[in-house]
Amino acid sequence: MNPEYAAYCQADRRFYDAPHRSLGPDGAADEERSYYAPLRAAVPAGWTRTRRGDWLSYSPDGLRLPPQGWKIHVSAALDNAVSVLERVVAHCLEHRLAFKCVPSAGLLALRNAKYADRAGSGKFITVYPPSDEAFPEVCGALMTLLEGEHGPYILSDLRCGDGPVHTRYGAFAARFCSGPDGRPVPAVADPQGRLVPDDRGPAFRVPSWVTPPGFLTPHLEARAAVGLADLPYTVEKALHFSNGGGVYLGRDTRTGEQVVLKEARPHAGLAADGADAVARLERERTALEQLAGLDCVPAVRDAFEVGDHRFLVLQYIPGTTLNTVFARRFPLARQHPSPELLAEHAAWAAELYGKVERAVEAVHGRGIVISDLHMSNVMVDEENARIVLLDFEAASPAAERRRQIVANPAFVAPPDRRGADIDRYALACLRLALYLPLTTLFGIDRAKAAGLARDIARVFPVDEETLRPAVAEILRDTGRPGAGAAAPADLPDPGDWPRSRDAMVRAITAAATPEREDRCFPGDIAQFATATGGHSFAYGTAGVLYALHETGAPPCEEAEDRLLRHAKDPASGSPLGFYDGLTGIAWTLHRIGRTAEAADLLRIILDQPLEGLAPGLHNGYAGIGLALDDLARTASATDAPALSAAAARCTALAVRALVDGPPSPRTGLLHGASGIALLLVRRYATTGDPALLDLAATALRRDLARCRPGDEGELLVVEGKRLMPYLGSGSAGIAAVIDAYLAHRPDSGLEAAGRALLPAALSAFYVQPGLLRGSAGLLLHLAATPLCDEADRRRAIARHTDLLGSHALPHGGGLAFPGEQLMRLSMDLATGTAGALLALGAALGGTTGLPFLAAAPAARPGRASGPTDRPHQGS
Repeated sequence: MNPEYAAYCQADRRFYDAPHRSLGPDGAADEERSYYAPLRAAVPAGWTRTRRGDWLSYSPDGLRLPPQGWKIHVSAALDNAVSVLERVVAHCLEHRLAFKCVPSAGLLALRNAKYADRAGSGKFITVYPPSDEAFPEVCGALMTLLEGEHGPYILSDLRCGDGPVHTRYGAFAARFCSGPDGRPVPAVADPQGRLVPDDRGPAFRVPSWVTPPGFLTPHLEARAAVGLADLPYTVEKALHFSNGGGVYLGRDTRTGEQVVLKEARPHAGLAADGADAVARLERERTALEQLAGLDCVPAVRDAFEVGDHRFLVLQYIPGTTLNTVFARRFPLARQHPSPELLAEHAAWAAELYGKVERAVEAVHGRGIVISDLHMSNVMVDEENARIVLLDFEAASPAAERRRQIVANPAFVAPPDRRGADIDRYALACLRLALYLPLTTLFGIDRAKAAGLARDIARVFPVDEETLRPAVAEILRDTGRPGAGAAAPADLPDPGDWPRSRDAMVRAITAAATPEREDRCFPGDIAQFATATGGHSFAYGTAGVLYALHETGAPPCEEAEDRLLRHAKDPASGSPLGFYDGLTGIAWTLHRIGRTAEAADLLRIILDQPLEGLAPGLHNGYAGIGLALDDLARTASATDAPALSAAAARCTALAVRALVDGPPSPRTGLLHGASGIALLLVRRYATTGDPALLDLAATALRRDLARCRPGDEGELLVVEGKRLMPYLGSGSAGIAAVIDAYLAHRPDSGLEAAGRALLPAALSAFYVQPGLLRGSAGLLLHLAATPLCDEADRRRAIARHTDLLGSHALPHGGGLAFPGEQLMRLSMDLATGTAGALLALGAALGGTTGLPFLAAAPAARPGRASGPTDRPHQGS
């Protein structure tokens, strides 16, 4: 689970949206009405106020801030935010200090929630001193002004004194560079003027070339003095972090007993009722003490406080979380799970569920509601055939019938459930999730439970009737029928092409909001990360229009007009990349017939410096070079030379990164060496230069070296602790580029690798349906690859199409698909309905897939000027 997505679920029940668009109490999205009182006043003369994302900024006219320096962050809790804000705003206005703030209580609660970003948590107000010399005076004045106030500790900063004032050295201006994974990140300049990442992680760090002013010495010493040195516990490793604190494996030095230490940070890790991590830890202690003696809960060993952080010491429970056990033994992760394996899993799931159900009943028998039951909070001790329930921070007395305050998205109860009914709902979800882990979809539409039960009974030797009680519990109070209900008659299965195409187009059209400036079609949260996110090829309008165009759907003229308005006047700071920026928009406009407008945008792109970008396909040289190379083929005699020269320049820069640069930490089509290989293959088709194919083979082998065999011998990309089969960053993306390479030059080693990568796309189940990180992308690859046996291809396409049916949900009279994390619907190309549309069109309708992956045209005779020439010194 990526906790960042939870904040984007607040504003809309169906789609991800920016947190600041959360609905007010009257149901109307009226942002200014939700502002804190000090911010509702008229902007003073001589000041400019701007809104960007969660922040409201005030700047005195004529002030020129340095691009970086010691910035000051002020934190606050919900109960004193107005008091803190009133004083800081008045002080900044009086002294003409630029500042920004989180403008509403709802946004402040989200930023301090349990699974909010740990590095950004607590930041309520940012004050920008006009110079490093002025910093001590500004900081000292704020410390005096806010003496006695409280607020969460900001983990990325140094706390100044005992109050809510913190500081760190970092960027004032919006400057960016490539981060360790190739993505653009905020930047500061080193003494040589080079932009380097501005580290904003959850730990205080000072750039190596910066000396903290003497003013900060006592605060640095106070920070260094905090630790566990005087306590009878040692910490052996961290098990888990959230914004509320950490969970650590430790040892009692007096007895040698292994223990678990749970940490709680005051005023941080807020739950839905406003309780902070300290309050929730105390709830856990109270609940566990009431449950003492039960074999299915850990025992309390101790409690203590260090530096205002609270700790609870618990009995260490050996075993593995149910989530991990399930993933390890799930039979549908295989290509061809045998009937015996499916039956074995069904028996295991029934037995395991029974143990969890009995444990929950025992807890209820002591008058306690767990209220946060899910797979990661169940410890399985397989050796002793025991399960233990973990994490009672949300627990409450059953008699009080409280509402749920924290929840895993796959087990979150409807808002009408109270008390023990919350746990019963989670048990019903667990009953289904032990077979198909798709219960997160119930947060969009609980009616999906009936279809999920049908799918389970179709795959496993499980009588659908045995699942009916779970479905009935999930659908209770909805007025929906139970497990025997039929799917809506007017919605086709995804495999019913072209009826499914028309249904997906209806859903996409119904979701369109062309009146919005930031996006036209709802999609992934990446829409809100950059100035072009909502218009981009991966996550915005361009990708949706491409999918509609390629599958023969009617054009969406309102969306085209919206994209054209954006293309005519791109926002400052718009990225240039293909999937994330202006190049992908220009290429799409040309593709859908808006050639004049595409040419205008291309002139803007060609005026931008190319140096300093990432090398990959998503946001760097490979994607830009591919688009420019493609556009040069059909451009006018006036425009073609500039496009071709820029494509050659991108190729040279990508080659330099491949040959001389540090290896990319990422692998695959979008961000790895395979994207560069695709550029080199396409440029070979343009130039006929065989050196390009040599380099392409080198790039592919670099990514292949980062793969390892899975349980069935299939070759998978290693991404951290996970093995990735997907198109964007996994096996299928590398395989697709190998196919493109083999179309021009035979290579037995690469062909063998392509065949070894193929089985990763043939498993029986994938959690997400998306094009770049889900089953739709695997379907797209299987439809195109010549390395797949035709009978295997037909079976796999049918299987993936059925799997998309398990994910499909109704919207606007049509067929829609959930996006990344499955918590909301998405219409974009990378994660949602447009991507499923494109993949199904390629597999069932013979339409085009992703750009540049189809067979390239034959190589032109001769050689273009210098695309692989090593860049000379100073270029």
